[in-house]
Amino acid sequence: MGLTGAQEVQDLALRREAEKGILLTSVDKMVRWAQKSSVWPATFGLACCAIEMMSTTDSRYDLARFGSEVFRASPRQADLMIVAGRVSQKMAPVLRTIWEQMPEPKWVISMGACASSGGVFDNYAIVQGVDHVVPVDVYVPGCPPTPEGLIFGILRIQEKIVQGIPPKYQELEQGGGRPA
Repeated sequence: MGLTGAQEVQDLALRREAEKGILLTSVDKMVRWAQKSSVWPATFGLACCAIEMMSTTDSRYDLARFGSEVFRASPRQADLMIVAGRVSQKMAPVLRTIWEQMPEPKWVISMGACASSGGVFDNYAIVQGVDHVVPVDVYVPGCPPTPEGLIFGILRIQEKIVQGIPPKYQELEQGGGRPA
């Protein structure tokens, strides 16, 4: 299937414009690119996984190169919650309150075996998975996971943002579900 003369001229004109440095895209793609490039995590380290989470910002791993170097102490300035470590029954309502205070869209990473499933703490005092409290978008396995594992989880969040995949809580709202 060949191009017609008019299509060839239009194609040539577009190439010339691109060579001039003009960026052609949609507003939606531009917004997703900006969101992806500035994912700011909320500080929520609960146990030994928090040490690995903190080390992602040092010079060896340099989380800043992915736009996530700014760990926020205020949930109102964060759009990613990294739950690092075991969540006690007493901490669960605090975790939920902090998550609710985050602006939309918001994302959650469950970091480590304890946050994901209770880990070795199979007892009444520990929540057996943070997904019982808040909806989780990405699970990072390990005990504790390596900084590279957490960076991979953040990159997965960024991929979801670029692809336009909504956060888990929005999927649950549309489907009528809610975490227990």
